[in-house]
Amino acid sequence: MIAAIGFRQVTIVDEQLGLTFPVRVLYPTTATPQRVAVGPYQLDVAPDAPVAPGPFSVVLVSHGTGSSGLLHRQLAQALVGQGYVVGLVEHPHNNRDDDSWANTPQNLVARPRHLQLALDTLLHDAHLGPALYPDAAALIWHSMGGYAVLAATGGRPAAVGPAGTPGPAIPVPVADARVRALVLLAPALPWYATPNALGDIRVPLLVLAAEKDEYLPPAHSEQALRSVPATTPRTVRVVANAGHFSFLTPFPPHRTRPDFPPSQDPPGFDRPQFQAALAREVADFLARHLPPGRDTAG
Repeated sequence: MIAAIGFRQVTIVDEQLGLTFPVRVLYPTTATPQRVAVGPYQLDVAPDAPVAPGPFSVVLVSHGTGSSGLLHRQLAQALVGQGYVVGLVEHPHNNRDDDSWANTPQNLVARPRHLQLALDTLLHDAHLGPALYPDAAALIWHSMGGYAVLAATGGRPAAVGPAGTPGPAIPVPVADARVRALVLLAPALPWYATPNALGDIRVPLLVLAAEKDEYLPPAHSEQALRSVPATTPRTVRVVANAGHFSFLTPFPPHRTRPDFPPSQDPPGFDRPQFQAALAREVADFLARHLPPGRDTAG
């Protein structure tokens, strides 16, 4: 019986740029959990415990600009309970501790390549790799993370020029055939404004926009997604009364305050209740497009 969540931090090496970045991995295990500090949060996990017998699909989470994968920890833990290995990527120089690449061309080039490097590393990790399907992964992203996962799976982004007009094409990796599903949460898609920018997207999509998103209104993603082929399976939904940050795990009480926007939702929106519903919706979507993992309920 799979009784707990294992935790392992894996270091990704980018030899081209001469840097490293972490991926915090949560996975099914039979070991006994303990309360552990992971970043600024306390999680009940079993550090470096053996992985439960697989095989399991990998789900990588790409956070928004200046953010952290740990802000999606509640969704990650729920997906582990459904039989997935979840990697929370901490994008270098575009995270809450170091956001020096925000709004730079270098970030646009590096982000999708780093997702592929992370997937490569996890699949070859001696601790995790033997329990993983070699060719069955999903990508989940929030906000700016949406740019990266589409660029890694066939999207053709272009720089945003004056007044929002398309600029030069952005060099991105060849589409990663190992990725079988994409989940887009309050996506940022201004780099896909050119005709047919998403015409090569063949991966099934779950797109959830926030009705009261003050940064990325639903109309923005609806316009960009028009170039996705009609044959590509997709579910597109606007979450009633949600704000841009409603897709993040609720913050502890001492960090939930009006002067900290990521902790805030539109009046009347119940973020804890929504997070539980979000986890069910994402898990149901992934189950339709990825091979089954072990039933972690026992």
